[in-house]
Amino acid sequence: MKSCLVIFLLLTAAVPAVSAARSAPLAPADQSASSSAAAAVLPLRSKVLAPLGSGAQSRALRIDGLFIETPQGRTSLPGALIAKPQQNGAVEGQATMPDGRVVKLSVVPDGNNFTLKLTAQPSTLISKWGLAIEAGKDEFFTGIMERLIDGPQQLTWAAGGTAVLNLRGLQIDMILKPTLSVYAPFYISSRGYAVFVKSDWPGHFDFCATDSSRVQIEFEGPSLEMKIYTSRDPAELVREHAMDAGPPFLPPKWIYGPWRWRDENTERATYYDGTPVTGPFNSEFMEDVLMMKAFGIPNSIMWIDRPWGPGPQGYDDFEIDTQRMPNFEASIQWIKQQNSHMIMWIGPFFQGKMEEEALAKGYNLPGQTDPPRDYPMVDFSNPAAKTFWQDGVAKLLKMGVEGFKMDRAEENIPESGNYKIFDGRSIREDRDAYPPMYIKAAYDVTLKFHPDQDFVLMPRAAYTGSSAYGVFWGGDVAGTEYGLRAEIIAAQRNAVDGYPNWGTDTCGYTLLVEQEICGRWLAFSAFTPIMEVGPTRNLGFWDLPRTPSYDTDLIALWRLYARLHDRLAAYSYAAAQQAHATGMPIVRPLFLVDPKSPAAWANWWTYQYGPDLLVSPVWKNGQRTQDVYLPRGSRWRDAWQPTKIYAGGKTITVPADTYQLPLFIRVGSSVDVGDLNKEWKDSQAIAQTKPDLAALDAQVKAWFDKYQQQPAAAPTQ
Repeated sequence: MKSCLVIFLLLTAAVPAVSAARSAPLAPADQSASSSAAAAVLPLRSKVLAPLGSGAQSRALRIDGLFIETPQGRTSLPGALIAKPQQNGAVEGQATMPDGRVVKLSVVPDGNNFTLKLTAQPSTLISKWGLAIEAGKDEFFTGIMERLIDGPQQLTWAAGGTAVLNLRGLQIDMILKPTLSVYAPFYISSRGYAVFVKSDWPGHFDFCATDSSRVQIEFEGPSLEMKIYTSRDPAELVREHAMDAGPPFLPPKWIYGPWRWRDENTERATYYDGTPVTGPFNSEFMEDVLMMKAFGIPNSIMWIDRPWGPGPQGYDDFEIDTQRMPNFEASIQWIKQQNSHMIMWIGPFFQGKMEEEALAKGYNLPGQTDPPRDYPMVDFSNPAAKTFWQDGVAKLLKMGVEGFKMDRAEENIPESGNYKIFDGRSIREDRDAYPPMYIKAAYDVTLKFHPDQDFVLMPRAAYTGSSAYGVFWGGDVAGTEYGLRAEIIAAQRNAVDGYPNWGTDTCGYTLLVEQEICGRWLAFSAFTPIMEVGPTRNLGFWDLPRTPSYDTDLIALWRLYARLHDRLAAYSYAAAQQAHATGMPIVRPLFLVDPKSPAAWANWWTYQYGPDLLVSPVWKNGQRTQDVYLPRGSRWRDAWQPTKIYAGGKTITVPADTYQLPLFIRVGSSVDVGDLNKEWKDSQAIAQTKPDLAALDAQVKAWFDKYQQQPAAAPTQ
């Protein structure tokens, strides 16, 4: 019998999983199963914490099933690789494979963590590496991606879906898919460990789906490197990975105010109510700004989505379509005077005359043989191509634009064939590496115009390396109750994965704007770092394609929660500073703050927002109460009933009327959410009166007339 390779890493005790019983601990290493099996026990050398629970013991994490795959097939790695472990707990060994290549293994301990590397000489024609990690019966896994189900995006919000934070039972291809596309090759386990695969090559995770007792990991490429973190504190696992993969970008404080956008802005002769447009800017853009101001809805960011330029896709040459967006540069100054900021949609491809030149010079990404709509993609590994694209982006920055929504980095990216990008990597390796290169290119050019980092970049797609440069959003989700459910989970998955600054397309990107679900979504978005409201079918809540068209309830809910989100901007920014400095996310699943409690792993719809607020978004149509688990170690005050204070460590049932998001404040904190009941009544009253758009429009025209009489400003450097 050939010897097989088995590695054991000693862990501190497991934390509880979702059931009331603790995760069943794995038995200590049993090497009698195969007399020819070789094993190395790698003990933790520092920072070992006391095991959880009375009498719990440290257990070994068994790693086996190591293999290499070549054109000759899959071959198990031999036990000879770890025949001579080092005295300090490290392992370094090599073995000759049947095809003559030499495989090397190293396991290097660092405190509680380990780095495992597999390499081969020669490394050509290696298609894949893999291994398996033994799993306990009730072990809980989370991380990896924001979408709930791998495969077609629609599965993520399918009615009746049961997938939640726990990945157990799922198989996931580690290759980006549109359009819920924030990924990380990282997961944490309730057993007290986490895995971070340091690779841009596509991979595959099988969380006890094929074999209920094992997590199986496979990655393509000539080598494999992974870091295994160990700690009895899940928050420590999350923090360490976030700093290794980042640290997360610290955006300016103003991004934590409310945002507004439409998917398309059309220039019309009248406002929604028939009032003639005399103002100098895009009519729908003006309508949003003026209506929000009249209702008292704060607006920190306006973003203009595509199309805003000429050409079939409204994106030619980074030029402004003056028919659709008249006096665009002046409109940026107009909203700046109202303490608002302008960001714009961009994509990683060329259009117009730039397309012709890019193709002539070979600046395009190879492998796009059947040109899709995103064509030609920029080969960001080519310095000349990157600079050519950045010069286009710079046109917008010179106008005063302060950031970009960065779309499409996971759509139509070639991923198969014998093509190589400019720097020599195959397009297969480029597939997951593309989003980080895209955002880094945008970051570098934007930084030239805003050297104080007073800007924001918000991609839809992300992979390891992206978090250091921007913030993110869950794109194109369905506007249904299950779409909302998916985003409540996505916010927490992304937090675990090292993306602390994230938001959702409030009320969904597709389908009708349902009143109750849209209202619940507004409440949820107020307790994500980025509260972006849109696209709402390119209409305002005062002009919806159903009854009531002028929806006073949604206007009032928008006002209530936008004002609350705005009051929390300093609090959110302080939590973002902590995320940047330590890796601790802003949105905190309960198991990060109370890991000893089984309820903290089970109550997935409740989370902490920063250190002092506990929120429990409601997502079901018709639901009017909510079960909320309150973490131990604190007392919690009900924000809607301030006289009610609850001890932590228990689950309570609270009212959740259509306007109420269950919200609790840690007793002793300085957070002030205001009088929510009064704010709701005020918002209802204000929503009843339709703003006088004729008068508001006249004010914009007067501002523009005065603006035109001013001396021209000095050009932006």
